[in-house]
Amino acid sequence: MKPMKTGIVGCGNISGIYFRNLQLYPEVELVACADLDVERAAARAREFGVPKACSVDELLADPEIEIVVNLTIPKAHAAVCMQALAAGKHVYVEKPLAVTREEGREVLELAARSGLRVAGAPETFLGGGIQTCRKLIDEGAIGRPVAATAFMMGRGHEHWHPDPEFYYEVGGGPMFDMGPYYLTALVNLLGPIRRVTGSAAIAFPERTILSEKKKGKIIKVETPTHIAGVIDFASGAVGTIITSFDIMAGTELPHIEIYGSAGTLRVPDPNGFGGGVQLRRADSGEWEDIPLTHGYTDNNRGIGVADMARAIAEGRPHRANGELAYHVLEAMHGFHDASREGRHYEMTSSCDRPAAMPERG
Repeated sequence: MKPMKTGIVGCGNISGIYFRNLQLYPEVELVACADLDVERAAARAREFGVPKACSVDELLADPEIEIVVNLTIPKAHAAVCMQALAAGKHVYVEKPLAVTREEGREVLELAARSGLRVAGAPETFLGGGIQTCRKLIDEGAIGRPVAATAFMMGRGHEHWHPDPEFYYEVGGGPMFDMGPYYLTALVNLLGPIRRVTGSAAIAFPERTILSEKKKGKIIKVETPTHIAGVIDFASGAVGTIITSFDIMAGTELPHIEIYGSAGTLRVPDPNGFGGGVQLRRADSGEWEDIPLTHGYTDNNRGIGVADMARAIAEGRPHRANGELAYHVLEAMHGFHDASREGRHYEMTSSCDRPAAMPERG
């Protein structure tokens, strides 16, 4: 297929891996980058040999660019997606799809009216680790899935990130930062969510930045930093999820486990593409290490962009699609709503399980 010309908007901390990888996938051709700070875009262009660095408006107005990769901060995600769609571009956006459900719906509705595609991070579920787990579940290795647990427990980004403030604003926090990895993996493995409930809290109303360049600055925390949730999947399986920036001394809890009628599956870190897969069958007392059956086991960020480009050429649905990203966005808000209002949150959206990736040849 002819590669689709692609531009990156947002040249901050996460962008480096996209700059590198998007030049490796034959489905796309990285031709431009932009940032509110044009000099930052120019620095990235020099670093990675990208032909053009420019303002955001200039990139969106370029008729040559077919796909925009939106790597801005979360509160700008929806606005930049809408601008790109209005300019006739397909969009891939870092997680979350938008800060609010209303913005997320507007993005999908504009894309549908315009005949354009929306894709969204995380794409890590396309990697060999989780795809191997998907194959095992689909083949019945654990029988009927009945339950799941997922844990993302850490100290918070002020310990290492150079600009951690937005992680504690509305649209941030552990659920909106890391929850997309876990929930997207769970939906890929178990199918869509019917309802959620949970409890959420802010353990520390203020955070002190410990990383350079803003060491010593105080952050006012505006969003929950510890969320404990329960998930009812449409399939009947029940999940438990905890996401936290309040765990100061570490934990040994697994990332994800899936419990079935005939066994248990230990799923690798959904923030990565590879990792170890373990299976314990009901009639065995031992864990088995399962060889990975699928490729893309390194840091393959950008594979969701490449898959969307190929899907456009082949006339099929792309895997990291906007409906999946919106379903996850709604569930994340649902945990917060359920805690604040003391109820279950009934999901209004659904989505299909994305097609499995081809096995490694």
